[in-house]
Amino acid sequence: MSVLPSTEHVLTLIKDDPNLEKYASTINIRHERFLKVKSDIEKAENSLLSFSTSYERFGIHIIGDVLLYREWAPNAAGVYLVGEWCDFDFTRGIRCSLKEYGIWEGFLTRVDRAPFPKHYDKMKTIIFLKNGKQLHRISPWSRITTQDGIAPLDARLWNPEVSLSSVFTHDSPRKPDTLRIYEVHIGMSSEEKKITTWNEGAKIIIPHAKAMGYNAIELMGVAEHAYYPSFGYQVTSYFSPSGRFGTPFELASFIDQCHAEGLLVLMDVVHAHASSNSEDGLNSFDGSDTYFFHSGERGIHKLWKTRVFDYGVWETKRFLLSNLRFWVEEFHFDGFRFDGVGSMLYKHHGINKIYTSCDDYFDSSADEDAITYLKLANDMLHTLKSDIITIAEDVSGMPGLCRPVSEGGIGFDYRFSMGIPDLLEILVLLKDEDWNMDSLWNVMTDRRYSEKTIAYCECHDQALQGKCTLSQKLMGDELETSMSCLREETININRGIALHKMIRLITFALGGEGTLTFMGNEFGHPKWIDFPRKENGWSFEHCRRRWSLMEDEGLRFKYLMHFERRMIEVDEQFHWMTEPHFSQAKHDNTQKIIAFERKGLVFLFNFHPTASYADFKVGVRQPGKYKIVLNTDSKEFGGGGRIEEDSEYFSSPISWDGHYHSIQVYIPSRVALVLHMVDSVEKKE
Repeated sequence: MSVLPSTEHVLTLIKDDPNLEKYASTINIRHERFLKVKSDIEKAENSLLSFSTSYERFGIHIIGDVLLYREWAPNAAGVYLVGEWCDFDFTRGIRCSLKEYGIWEGFLTRVDRAPFPKHYDKMKTIIFLKNGKQLHRISPWSRITTQDGIAPLDARLWNPEVSLSSVFTHDSPRKPDTLRIYEVHIGMSSEEKKITTWNEGAKIIIPHAKAMGYNAIELMGVAEHAYYPSFGYQVTSYFSPSGRFGTPFELASFIDQCHAEGLLVLMDVVHAHASSNSEDGLNSFDGSDTYFFHSGERGIHKLWKTRVFDYGVWETKRFLLSNLRFWVEEFHFDGFRFDGVGSMLYKHHGINKIYTSCDDYFDSSADEDAITYLKLANDMLHTLKSDIITIAEDVSGMPGLCRPVSEGGIGFDYRFSMGIPDLLEILVLLKDEDWNMDSLWNVMTDRRYSEKTIAYCECHDQALQGKCTLSQKLMGDELETSMSCLREETININRGIALHKMIRLITFALGGEGTLTFMGNEFGHPKWIDFPRKENGWSFEHCRRRWSLMEDEGLRFKYLMHFERRMIEVDEQFHWMTEPHFSQAKHDNTQKIIAFERKGLVFLFNFHPTASYADFKVGVRQPGKYKIVLNTDSKEFGGGGRIEEDSEYFSSPISWDGHYHSIQVYIPSRVALVLHMVDSVEKKE
């Protein structure tokens, strides 16, 4: 038996999972490490919450008649702030003084000289190195940046006459029991071949998400990124909303409009890595290789060619924690989807790594500084706002990732079920008869005790060129040629529509406690995403959403959209995803059947390409009369209409598949049914 370190109590995480007792020492050491770092921050900065407001003290601020500038640049020999007001001449700019810990400070008053910097003036930081070299940079804390074409970003002074707070007139909606996320990249959210703005996208996305029944919007690419095709994952300015979509006021208005419609707004935040840009990014801001980042090879992500943060550095923690606080306080975001958590947790970043046992989570490959940072981030955010939502993108399955920090966990509310789309990408390329129901069941139910997951069959990752969406894999080029309702349905389209609905339903019904879809995937958007770039002639052809396909009554895309809406309505009625337990009735590889119960609903899937089953017996927990609440074969959803919608199924006191009662159901090939007990009467044998 392992020996625990000398702590006051055994953490709940270990108590709840005996398999973790072997790793109790490491788990407890991680928790003690978090407590120590938090205590150090509290002693030096008054509190963790105060530490996270550093964005109010660092960077450029105008208070009354005084401009204050503060920057961390430990490798600098001199720091100057210049701008349009002094023609970028450092001899006429603000000369900063070196304080403790490599922090530089400078100020300018209106009476010192004229003209005084004004709102939206271009600003630049000049760093002098010990060898006399000059570096031209923009402040990492810049509130607004702009870009002329593909040139480096310019920082501008943010000092509007009216504050952002004046935009917000609606409170955030309450945190829902079931999180249904609509993943959005606002720049490609219209059908036009251009970069869509916040104001334009609001008129498209908000009404659609509301009508479909989603209750949260996740915004991608919010923080400024110089390279548009990076999808927002190579951040250059962490405190600046991307100027290509509009002003900060327009982003604030978008969020307020979402709140008015009862939609939460989550931000896709990128703290796993940063752009390698120097002139307009964080990289080598003060001329050193270690500014916020690890040095040498460890500081470069091998796959992404981006910079990797050193989470053990005090100022890195200040910068990133303040960044989270900034987006909550200034823009009223309701939570975050943390990108690349699987990369953060390990020194190997998960590259070519297969996780086969718990040993993989607790060996020397774990980045303990990153784990401490994530604990601090979740602790700070949940203290700041009790109903905030944090989601981790992690494929490794780190134990405790979604358990409270106080219990020994890392503190996230949800993790992404990344194994689901990975399996589906393989399945849809196989012949139907080769689909493995055991594998499908296992990946859908693969989650740790008391750790919530967001289930999805595809997100933006699967929509990128080089992968293909679910609809593309199922139906290929016929999405462009054979979706007209005026033409006879092809075998391929019939199969694709049927499986598209079934895959989305089983993911939604079994895969987690929340769900997500990338905009357009719900109706089988026919094309991948390809950002305008040099390689495609800077084309916007595939960097948009073709909403007209869904809205055209003459096309079959409408069936997938109608099914998605009805599926969400059923969950809204019965709240099945709030039930953490499900009762397995059957999964059979020969018959291609999966059946289970969740929150009193009976889910029955027949993935067989040709076999339909009359009087198929399904075990149920409760005796009574059952009726159909959702039928993928309904003509409303483009199905064959082979089942009477008002059919009634009476249970019999015959044990079946581990249940004390059973019903008999007609289940055609490639059809899924959801049944609900409407009466407790049981048929007598």
